[in-house]
Amino acid sequence: MSPDTGTVSPAPARDVAAVLDNPVWSALTGPARGFAETGPAGLAARYVGDASPFAALADPEDPAAWADLAALAGPGAPVWVTGLLTPPAGWTTVASIAGVQLDGRTVRAEAAPEAVRLGPADVPEMLELVELTKPGPFLDRTVELGTYLGIRHEGRLVAMAGERMRPQGWSEISAVCTHPDHRGQGLAGRLIRAVAAAATARGDHPFLHAAADNAPAIALYESMGFTLRRRPLFLGLRTPDAQA
Repeated sequence: MSPDTGTVSPAPARDVAAVLDNPVWSALTGPARGFAETGPAGLAARYVGDASPFAALADPEDPAAWADLAALAGPGAPVWVTGLLTPPAGWTTVASIAGVQLDGRTVRAEAAPEAVRLGPADVPEMLELVELTKPGPFLDRTVELGTYLGIRHEGRLVAMAGERMRPQGWSEISAVCTHPDHRGQGLAGRLIRAVAAAATARGDHPFLHAAADNAPAIALYESMGFTLRRRPLFLGLRTPDAQA
């Protein structure tokens, strides 16, 4: 109630994008819980190893969450996390990749009639395309995390895109790649819109991540309507070694 007028004050607007501050945690405790391994205290989680290399903390500022992730991964183990994170003492930073997180709520989503649904039987071809184009982590079971679509030319897979992280209400478009012989034909854009259409059909908003130095990809995404939301880091860490 307003003390002056007696009227009901409007509720503050809810930031529907807030879950993107910690997308891996939201995914692993929500839509992707079937792919989650959790720490003994329930304060950390990670994808099963053959689906994605990412892990997450319930609260990145809580030392207990870091301890839980260390217990989950084991001593001296590799871990990938994303966000604006400062690992505590004892953790080793092996890699640090500056990234961008782009909001796709204004992107026009539409099906691509020439796209085909990809599944486990297509993984060998998908892995070959990933090895050639280096779009980011893609493992044997990544295809199970969401809708993956591809375009074939004379039976050969030449472009693909799909869904990886799926925090509540959102879907990360990932593994966007095109064979070098087929670039410049708009295949990536058509697949991005098609994957976005699959996401919006179930009520999710599309978003994506890219390396901050990948200017051509970012320019493509922004031309489609993606907008910069934040600049997270992708950190490859090693957990503390076992105490003597």
